[in-house]
Amino acid sequence: MPENISLDKLSEEQEAAIDYMDSPVLVLAGAGCGKTQLITHKYAHLYNKDREKYGSMLAVTLTNKAADEMRDRISYAISSDPANGTKGMWVGTFYSQCNRILLKEKAAIGITDNYVIYDSEDQCRLIRHILTDMKLYEALYKGVASKISYFKSSLLTPDELLSTYNNFDFDEKLLKVYVRYQDEMKKTNALDYEDLISYTIRLFEENPGILDRYRQIFSYILVDEFQDTTFAQYQFLKLLATGNILVAGDDDQNIYKSRDFEADNILAKFETDFENTKLLRLEQSFRFTQNILKVSGSVISKNKQRKQKILWSDKQSGEKVCHYWFMAEEDEAKYIAKNIKDLYLKGNYAYSDIAVLYRVSLQSKVIEDALRNERIPFKIIGSSTIYHKRETKNLISYLRLIWNKDDNVSIRWIINQPNRGITANALNKIEIEAKKEGISIYKAILKLSCAKGFSTSVKEKLVNFLALLDLLSENKDITLSNAIKLIGTHTSYIEALDEQALNDISEIMFRSGNLPLGEFLANVSLTTANDDVRSSSAVSLTTLCNVKGMEFPVVFISGLEDGLIPYFKATETSEELDEERRLFYLGMTRAKDILFMTGARKRRLYAKFQNQEPSRFLKDIPKDCCLWIEKNAIPANAASKIPLPQPVEFPYNTGCRVKHPKWGIGVIRDCYGEKNDIKVTVNFPDVGVKRLALKYANLEKI
Repeated sequence: MPENISLDKLSEEQEAAIDYMDSPVLVLAGAGCGKTQLITHKYAHLYNKDREKYGSMLAVTLTNKAADEMRDRISYAISSDPANGTKGMWVGTFYSQCNRILLKEKAAIGITDNYVIYDSEDQCRLIRHILTDMKLYEALYKGVASKISYFKSSLLTPDELLSTYNNFDFDEKLLKVYVRYQDEMKKTNALDYEDLISYTIRLFEENPGILDRYRQIFSYILVDEFQDTTFAQYQFLKLLATGNILVAGDDDQNIYKSRDFEADNILAKFETDFENTKLLRLEQSFRFTQNILKVSGSVISKNKQRKQKILWSDKQSGEKVCHYWFMAEEDEAKYIAKNIKDLYLKGNYAYSDIAVLYRVSLQSKVIEDALRNERIPFKIIGSSTIYHKRETKNLISYLRLIWNKDDNVSIRWIINQPNRGITANALNKIEIEAKKEGISIYKAILKLSCAKGFSTSVKEKLVNFLALLDLLSENKDITLSNAIKLIGTHTSYIEALDEQALNDISEIMFRSGNLPLGEFLANVSLTTANDDVRSSSAVSLTTLCNVKGMEFPVVFISGLEDGLIPYFKATETSEELDEERRLFYLGMTRAKDILFMTGARKRRLYAKFQNQEPSRFLKDIPKDCCLWIEKNAIPANAASKIPLPQPVEFPYNTGCRVKHPKWGIGVIRDCYGEKNDIKVTVNFPDVGVKRLALKYANLEKI
């Protein structure tokens, strides 16, 4: 259940921000100081105060997961019926809210109602195709996609770039790819994430009447994680806000500086662009202990270009922050796994209370192996969701073609899924025709299926494929479940899937089967891997970049070494180093109770072993708040003299049920110890977890 909304749970600074209504408000809030809580409470406070005036406010945040949590809290605060509490309210991400506006106003901007939204994976597929077709180095596709997103989030069109590019060879090629990319998007009636923002801005600029209407609809605007706002998103806010706006952010947590709008500029720019801005600070941290507060604060204080905040907490000192230095990454991983197991067996923390963070995904494998060896369940946050698995993505491509037959990315993906015998030569001719005529692949197939140049056999296959698409797309006003059944009836794709893929499709139908197809496709396209929720029974593994918005009682930060933290590619300038320090700070401030930081002398990175040095950030940490331990390797000659321990056979397996004469029935969590001194950890439902010496416990196996 969401936390109660009553104001007695807020700090004086939060209450002041909620009550202030005389001018725009910029809330500068430290980690764990209640930014999201403030946004939620302000929304509920205004809504409950004057429902007629504040019945339709705009509240935006960074991720879908954060938006869902905000929506749930608001629903609980303003309505006794959470299912209807936020129905029709404008609470979500920038992208989802702009998509909602475009769906309502599509006629004014000249887009049709069956446009599709390309997510980052679709965008990369299209760019790879363009690079291959232009005979450019295909492996650059991720960098090109990032650059195009940067151009779009900066509201830079190909024409504007054409007049400013510096004539270097790569820039000229990049510009040509950008032009081609835009052409492909237009002829296939597709929008990407940044298009949702830029098209909405264009809608408002070209239609002042529509802009005025939305200014009236959005009686107040609330923005969380404002420091991560892009230039385009900021322009969107500037157009809509007329002084009725509160933004909350923390420049110390901005980790996307290199992608677009600089955090130190956007906070200052807000104060400049919005007259009489009231600057308020939230400096009481509710999240972590004094030791974690001091350690993280000491590190981030070394960044000079930041707005000063002095965080404080009335929580106790807590456990000292632990730093362990190992000889090899395998030793580091084993230590992390063993410590997690011990924390779990003591009964104070569930696996879901624990996170392991690292700078790059390459570090994950050795940690995963160590966790498996200890039989510890884990989930990698930021890995592919159910919607991004290949088999599911194929199904979604079919669904998108029901909605829009001109979707080139989807048609390329499924034209031979299952195999229809349409040859590579035929596909190449279709692509050439589509490019020459400036039309979609579907229209090119339609044209070529009636022309010369193909054998009768190939023409028949193309005609059958067209007939399939026409049959599937006869009714766009269809639910997701019925659309999937239609695909299953008229293709052999679904029946050829394995059991896991079929289970995934069943889960999708269970979650969203009653949604209209168009609504489902929009929701899926706006879902990212970072929207993964952490498992209720597993340790969370993720990169420092993906952990924003999360918090855990126990956090391990692995790889605290120069070259990883800070990353070796980001140490050339002071600005890059500052961003790496913010990333490290972000990781540290995810911990509520206990923070472990580990590193290793030897680590395998990029296919070779490297000797590592401790991170330069460690020198910024006050020694009195931290426990420093270095684990040395056993010399080779000494190791041969140490007798190997004999394996112990334990009488109970984990999960085994036993009966105690006093505490009743319990479940074995672990067996450990020496042959004559075996101990067990048992979870008794009525009395909790007990650690017992087996020879005195009088346990009876059930």
